[in-house]
Amino acid sequence: MFARASLVAVTVIALFCVHTFAQSQPLSQVCLGCICEVSSGCNTTIGCSGAVCGPFGITWEYWTDAGKPTLNNEQLSDNAYPKCVNDPYCAAAAVQNYMNKFGRDCTGNGVVDCEDYLRIHRLGANGCNGALNSKYENRFKLCLRTFQNQ
Repeated sequence: MFARASLVAVTVIALFCVHTFAQSQPLSQVCLGCICEVSSGCNTTIGCSGAVCGPFGITWEYWTDAGKPTLNNEQLSDNAYPKCVNDPYCAAAAVQNYMNKFGRDCTGNGVVDCEDYLRIHRLGANGCNGALNSKYENRFKLCLRTFQNQ
């Protein structure tokens, strides 16, 4: 199940990346797919639960910090946030925008990589050097190991 869901996530994110190649993209297709996988199982029908929405589990504040991208570049409206973050392509654009703005070395290893992006996504730009839940982190690392060499 995990492999199938991850493959779907990576495929969806890969399509997004191909269609938006002109934009600056700090996250690889695999990295985006794995963040989606550990956030919700990359469930594109999850909707909103409390303060988070969509397959990446994005809050309104995160979406705002990401520049308020909209589905199909529509005008901002009252429902622009849930429409965007519940759509895998628009949500992936929000994650890319957020990382373009806040990406940094959170682990102290001298490079900005997918683990840093996961930490920023989960813990926020200012708290990204904090501890991750071990189950969450292990699922993420398994996903990366599974798909990085494909």
